[in-house]
Amino acid sequence: MTDQVHIHTHGRAGHISLNRPKALHALTLDMCHAISAALGAWAGDDAINAILLDHSEGRGFCAGGDINLLRHSALTDDGASGRAFFHDEYQLNHRMFEYEKPIVAFMDGITMGGGVGIAMPCKYRVATENTRFAMPETGIGLFPDVGGGWHLSRLGGRLGQFLALTGARLDGAECLWAGIATHYLPSDKLAEAKARISENPERVAGILSELAITPPEARIEGNADLIQKHFASDSYEEILASLEAEANDAGGEWAARELATLHTKSPQTCKVALRQLATSAALGNFAENMAMEYRIASRVLTRPDFAEGVRAVIVDKTNDPKWDPATPEGVSEELLDSIFAPLPADQEWKPL
Repeated sequence: MTDQVHIHTHGRAGHISLNRPKALHALTLDMCHAISAALGAWAGDDAINAILLDHSEGRGFCAGGDINLLRHSALTDDGASGRAFFHDEYQLNHRMFEYEKPIVAFMDGITMGGGVGIAMPCKYRVATENTRFAMPETGIGLFPDVGGGWHLSRLGGRLGQFLALTGARLDGAECLWAGIATHYLPSDKLAEAKARISENPERVAGILSELAITPPEARIEGNADLIQKHFASDSYEEILASLEAEANDAGGEWAARELATLHTKSPQTCKVALRQLATSAALGNFAENMAMEYRIASRVLTRPDFAEGVRAVIVDKTNDPKWDPATPEGVSEELLDSIFAPLPADQEWKPL
């Protein structure tokens, strides 16, 4: 279907290997379709008992989605092709979340955005010393989609809200500590893990545990109390005020640093992310979450901040986005309501 994904079988395992190394294996629509088709075929194949998900080469497991396509869509077709991308990408996220056979994601490298979307639904999520996990969407006027509302809202200690707003990067040890990863393996053991799982797919958990090692100390654990304290509110203004109060005190370096980070983000999408996570935490199933995120994506895609954020951060690399609205106070509840509002019935997202 596409040379951007290698799809084959080894023993009793299906193997999906992302293959866009120059783009850090960022997902295209063709890749989403190819992965979904493979999973569909293997679902009813009694000879396949587990799925391996990795990347072919390079330092990225999967760095995200097709941002260039999305920006081009926002600028040229009023978001039509972007909405089509989101729709099918979210179908893949949902298929993986509901998949009955175990999927093992090897997050050996950069795992961001769309990469998080295909890693987090997997039953087994393997981190290594190379893992760099983040949901950095608020920096480009987007929001932590691809199931981010569901996954991040279910992390403890307000860590999900912290990651959603700041786009902070976690290493493999931090991913294991946070529960984002289920196992931590040295990268030189991954080939053995895949070979053994292919031979004995009913022993996935045991094989990964046998090869796992104790990771280094999780650095973010040292800031866990600060994160829980300052990111406790679902009000963005209250989070900023909490950080400002401590940043002005002696020893407030951490608060000052996080405050400075937040000041670079889109106020609109920071507020969207907080409402998204609060709403998702109360939802009963993943499909409801994806329907909500599709509504948000359909609106945010064509609002000013997305095209501007991608221009400043990715295209021109000037890092000087002019957000609109420019301040948190300018992002009204009415604007948020319009972003989260139901779509016309024939445009709503539904699972396959």
